Amino acid sequence: MARALMAVFGDALAGERQGPDLNATQLRIELLAGLTVALALVPEAVAFAFVAGVHPLVGLYAAFIVGLITALFGGRPGMISGATGALAVVMVSLVATHGVEYLFATVVLMGLIQIAVGLLRWGKFIRLVPHPVMLGFVNGLAIVIFLAQLSQFQVPGSAESAGHGMANGEWLSGTPLVMMLALVALTMAVIWAMPKLTNAIPAPLAGIAITALVVIVFGIDVPRVGDMAGIEGGLPAFHIPMVPLNWETFEIILPYAVILAAIGLIESLLTLNLVGEMTNQRGGASRECVAQGAANTVTGFFGGMGGCAMIGQSMINVKSGGRTRVAGIAAALFLLSFILFAAPLIEQIPLAALVGVMFMVVIGTFAWNSLRILTKVPRADAFVTILVTIVTVATDLATAVVVGVIVSALAYAWQNATRIHAMTYETPESAKVYKVQGPLFFGSSDGFTEMFRVETDPQVVIVDFEGSRVVDQSALQAIEAVAAKYEAAGKRLQLRHLSRDCHRLLSKAGHLMVDSDDDPDYELAVDYSVRTGIIGGH
Repeated sequence: MARALMAVFGDALAGERQGPDLNATQLRIELLAGLTVALALVPEAVAFAFVAGVHPLVGLYAAFIVGLITALFGGRPGMISGATGALAVVMVSLVATHGVEYLFATVVLMGLIQIAVGLLRWGKFIRLVPHPVMLGFVNGLAIVIFLAQLSQFQVPGSAESAGHGMANGEWLSGTPLVMMLALVALTMAVIWAMPKLTNAIPAPLAGIAITALVVIVFGIDVPRVGDMAGIEGGLPAFHIPMVPLNWETFEIILPYAVILAAIGLIESLLTLNLVGEMTNQRGGASRECVAQGAANTVTGFFGGMGGCAMIGQSMINVKSGGRTRVAGIAAALFLLSFILFAAPLIEQIPLAALVGVMFMVVIGTFAWNSLRILTKVPRADAFVTILVTIVTVATDLATAVVVGVIVSALAYAWQNATRIHAMTYETPESAKVYKVQGPLFFGSSDGFTEMFRVETDPQVVIVDFEGSRVVDQSALQAIEAVAAKYEAAGKRLQLRHLSRDCHRLLSKAGHLMVDSDDDPDYELAVDYSVRTGIIGGH
């Protein structure tokens, strides 16, 4: 276990050392970026707690604990984690059916599963996510973030009357709507203009501060953070989930834990890649899995709802200058201080300021160039990008990514299946050579068998795989079927130029490999004939 942990946590150290020096200037930037993120975390955590059907402090505690642990030990400095909507929508049915104590037990099990994934180093499989899926992921997530802000344009209502929501379903109109839009526009304008004037203060923080100041000084009556819920509370206390420790409980929480673990890791690893592209860092996938798992395990024992990486807050942090672990740690500690000491002040911040920040995140997150290149890339890639975007908005990020990867894999398999063909010629010895081009695998095996003309071919046929590769069992079966046909016709079949990995594949399947002088490059050849008896146990 210790060796596995050392290997996992060593993955990201090299890239981490390449980060910026933490001098006084960078430290100030990191702290201010953390403050900005903490302010943006408050309404998100409260909103997702409402979605899951739990007390707002359950979401805030999760944001603090998950954010702190992943900032300390995660795979990518600059990433921000906390309570997320993708997890909340899965939790709501569990809470409604079995209660919040089962949620805490599920979060603990979820964390243990994520730790196991990290120790087994399965996080590396995130590299199988193709670029069109990543484009659809960021575009869909930008739309989801945008849609999530629209609820702030509804008339505030109690959680009870709104079914644990933030509003009573009536949209703002008239003067309240105009004031809300004006303050959102003011925040966005400040964020846009601030970098042109100075980099001393993160632009999102300046936008929040100026808008809040205008609202407080002029006494403008607009929705504020306190209208959602009170955020004042104490330190999270250690709490063992009060559930029966029996097999029935395990059967209840296991399906939820597996789904939550998968969604959390997929969203976290995709965010890790996205932040890595912005900060020029690589690696750390397995380390991030372990950190996310440890964070959720601890959260479950301290009354939190669990969480994962948050792409919106991560973008705020990175664009505010946060490049080291200090910003994430500061964000978590600022959030805790809000809960303990500054709740009355934070509750006065207008929601319009936070909406303006998130709208700027939407603009920065959406891959606008993808709209331009949709007509230039292969149609399959364009279709995958659009599909993942739609599924992300309609369902959730994990489902969208899985669908995108499957469709991309099927498209790739189909494209390669149509590539199989062969050039033919005859040797001076009157042997016919089939020079195969393209990979031989399950998708192209039928096309491979249809290339041969057993009845009209001469007594000796050579299949040259120099331009091909034998990939899987379906390919072996296709070769066997062709050889059986030639054998039945009393003809001899030879295979040439099989690469060493293909040789191992055939050997592993139990087929005899015979060295041949007529295969000088690889020194490997297969002679399928009645005399060798190597096909299907002949």
